This record gives sequence, C-alpha cells and structure tokens, in this order.
Amino acid sequence: MAPIAVGDVLPDGKLAYFDEQDQLQEVSVHSLAAGKKIILFGVPGAFTPTCSLKHVPGFIEKAEELKSKGVTEIVCISVNDPFVMKAWAKTYPDNKHVKFVADGSATYTHALGLELDLQEKGLGTRSRRFALLVDDLKVKAANIEGGGEFTVSSADDILKDL
Repeated sequence: MAPIAVGDVLPDGKLAYFDEQDQLQEVSVHSLAAGKKIILFGVPGAFTPTCSLKHVPGFIEKAEELKSKGVTEIVCISVNDPFVMKAWAKTYPDNKHVKFVADGSATYTHALGLELDLQEKGLGTRSRRFALLVDDLKVKAANIEGGGEFTVSSADDILKDL
C-alpha cells in the first residue's frame, strides 16, 4: 500500500489511550479529526532515544505556537500498547496538549501505509517516523521520514506548513 500523501483523506481507525481519570478509552481517528485541524505524528517506539529526546519534546515545546495557528489536536501515535503510552506520557510532566495514543497491533499504521519492519532488530512491525497536518480529514502536509531519520517530521517542520 502506498503511504498516505497530501490530498488523501485520513482513514478511520480505532486507537486507545488513557484519559485524565486514568480510564482506558478507545477513540476513532475520525472523531479526533473531523471538522478540526490536527497534527498526527508517529514514532517508531515509546522510550526510544530520538522519539523521547527530540520528536515528542519538540511538539510539547511548540504546542502553544501550533495551537495559535489553529491546530486543535496534537496526537502522538506509536505501535505500543496503551499502558506503555500512558507511562511514556507521564515522563513529560509539562505536557498540556499532546495526546499519546496506542496502535497496539499496528492496524492503523498499516492503514496509513507507514509500517516499518524492524523484525531483524527484534522490534516487530513499527511505525515510520512521520508528521501529518490534517484539516477536516484531508491531509495538507505529509512529512514522512525514511529509515531511522529525523529530518522532516519535527514540530518546526509542521510549523512551516501552517
């Protein structure tokens, strides 16, 4: 399947997360994105160095600026279970705007065409690193990394697209 691209409609799918009351929730992607301007960014794995030290902190630090440009949701997705995503989110006590969601079986990642085969490294199927700017379900920017790169999917890169 070809990776999602500018002009495509964001596919629907179910993701999981823990809400503020520590209750496990399932949410449809369309309910997060319909009628809104959102950023959906994906990382290969929670607690991994580039994801934890660069990618996620950038979106947390730039969240207010992104919101000031009309972004209503900033969503971080990873092929991890919701318990891991909850624990990872807790490592960012200053985070007020980034929602951490789990795609435990990589089903949604496959729907986006952004799966990354890391079985040789013992990590199974993961997500490529990416950042999508979506306006009312339509992809306006698709910043998708190759391999282990981190060159086009940062918060600063998305700010250039706004």
